[in-house]
Amino acid sequence: MATAIVPAHNESSVIRRCLDSLIPQECLDTIIVACNGCSDDTVAIVRSEYPSVICLDIEKPSKVNALNEAEKHISSWPVFYIDADIAISDGAVKCISDGMLENNLLLAAPEPVIDTSKSPWLVRRFYDAWLRLPYIRQGVIATCTFVISEEGRKRFGEFPDVIADDGYVRSHFYDHELGNIAGAQVFVSAPRTVKSLIKIKTRARLGNVELKARKLGYDKPEPDYGSILPSLLFSRHWLSAIVYIGFVAIFRSRAKQQFNDLDNYQWEVDHTSR
Repeated sequence: MATAIVPAHNESSVIRRCLDSLIPQECLDTIIVACNGCSDDTVAIVRSEYPSVICLDIEKPSKVNALNEAEKHISSWPVFYIDADIAISDGAVKCISDGMLENNLLLAAPEPVIDTSKSPWLVRRFYDAWLRLPYIRQGVIATCTFVISEEGRKRFGEFPDVIADDGYVRSHFYDHELGNIAGAQVFVSAPRTVKSLIKIKTRARLGNVELKARKLGYDKPEPDYGSILPSLLFSRHWLSAIVYIGFVAIFRSRAKQQFNDLDNYQWEVDHTSR
């Protein structure tokens, strides 16, 4: 059996989609929605429409604090940490739970499926290249969900106050201890504007910069872009690769500027995909 934790801050427009994908899952006996700092009706929706779900109404608007509070209610392992704005495929919980045992994984995730049908051309080209990078599909990266075994959870204490909670978790595991599980999928809606893509990807980059500066987790090298991108540039996906490289330069520049003024950082959110 397994537990699912869903941190939620003003997610009334998407929480049903997430929970509707979790409720029927085989081998999932506990679902915890950790509402934090909500000013909309997320709490009311969960409590009235999903009575089997444990709904926490936490005053402080903090994702990592919500995760820490929700973990007090864990009843079984592995634990699925799932963002409120995504959905997982039928049978994903059992598929991932079994896959972790079979492959001796401590950290896992489903394979990402990015819906770009409502996104502009530049965003579609970015994800066309992004999804072709081998470390994306193999390294529990940017799937909006991660799954930790009971043994794996012993690697770190409470979630610290960091921007990239998923990056923090991933930094405590070596490559042979983690992986995406084939046959399980997570459905993610891509940003519908270029501006929103820049926001969320800058935030992801900033989170990694913060983790490295604070020396949290293992000291692991970044992906070798020099050996990965040329194969895309000299393929029929060369245009997507150029778009990707251009966006990455923007993400890095903005993240550097934001890190230099981290005390005044304002969390950037993509509202277009909700």
